[in-house]
Amino acid sequence: MADISLQNTAQFGVHGVQEKRDWPCLTLDEVCAVLAHFANMPPARDVVWHSMRPFSAACVVQLAGEVSASAGGANIGGQGARATSCVLKRHARALRSAAMLEQEHAFIRHLASKGLPVCPALALHDGHTALELGNWTYEVFLPAKGEDIYRDVMSWKPYFSTAQAHAAGAALAQLHKAAADYTAPERSAYVAGKTAPVVPLVSSMCVVGQEDFTTALQQWVARQPGLVAALANRPWQQDVARDVLPFHDHLRPLLPGIKPAWGHGDWHPSNLFWHANTPVTVLDFGMADRTCAAFDVAVAIERAMVDWLALPSCSATVQSVRPLVVWDQLTAFVAGDQYIRPLSAAERAQVVAFLPLVHVEFALSETAYFGTLLQDEASAEVAYTEYLLGHARWFAQAQEGQELLARLPALLAGQA
Repeated sequence: MADISLQNTAQFGVHGVQEKRDWPCLTLDEVCAVLAHFANMPPARDVVWHSMRPFSAACVVQLAGEVSASAGGANIGGQGARATSCVLKRHARALRSAAMLEQEHAFIRHLASKGLPVCPALALHDGHTALELGNWTYEVFLPAKGEDIYRDVMSWKPYFSTAQAHAAGAALAQLHKAAADYTAPERSAYVAGKTAPVVPLVSSMCVVGQEDFTTALQQWVARQPGLVAALANRPWQQDVARDVLPFHDHLRPLLPGIKPAWGHGDWHPSNLFWHANTPVTVLDFGMADRTCAAFDVAVAIERAMVDWLALPSCSATVQSVRPLVVWDQLTAFVAGDQYIRPLSAAERAQVVAFLPLVHVEFALSETAYFGTLLQDEASAEVAYTEYLLGHARWFAQAQEGQELLARLPALLAGQA
């Protein structure tokens, strides 16, 4: 058995690769204990790779036998063939309960039923698809079809080529067409007169999608004790009113025209597996929620078309030292998306209005994640000052940020 205890155990942090992991790597003993709860699952032989992605721990497990796509009832999507390995993902229950994960799994199954290339979660002996043990929650998938060519690339980095950007835009449009008739409520919705827990670290519009942004934000924050604690010593209401609220003023008149629908919520190159320049599997629905297609397109632009990691500290300046917008990829991405699912005039206006706002709820959630759950105040400061406020300031004050908002309508209309 290969000893990987000291190999591939770094993770991506707020500024790049860091040696300290927020969550410990999965061990073989832990993996064996977890997989015993899953239907028709062979014993684990070895843990052969650890993911560097943050917010959870994930690994590839070599199995002592074969498992098929029909294991545990997950008979759609995935490779559609027998596999000798699986992917195991572990979450802190404070971030993802079994019920929260099964919201994601239900959406994935819907997309698979529409022919989308996704990997449905495998099932336990009782038919559920998420397992709670102690302070952890687990989910298991078959290996994705295609190559993980962005394995060592952080999120918020561009595509490798305009061809890949174009293909990714087309793939996102296919997802939106498949998701159009999926009617599950938003993940943090009020259900049967009761307030559901706010699902942290998702791309939601619980706040930005409301006409009264300020009241919605106050109520949303109050539902999250960890976020209340993380914001206790910050003038957050004044900061948001200054840097974020002006953008919501542009969005507000467009809200009545929104057609709610589920979206991926985190569309960027490393959440796709590839064959050459074609994405062949869509992965990682951890940030998915009921938003709308325009919101999800704006998320995709924000995630990969602006090289945020090259931006100097936003607390110091919003002027970049070199271009951050990858204009040729943005043009290609939009063209690919529009070719498959042309946006209406109303949706195009919504994309532009959403773009400076899609990060707001996630950035606040990250502030609580780092500051309260992990007790990592330095990273919480980055999430709050450089992400929540800094990105909004870049759109408002940096020449390139203003140029992006000014040029995007023509790009979306195919006129540039």
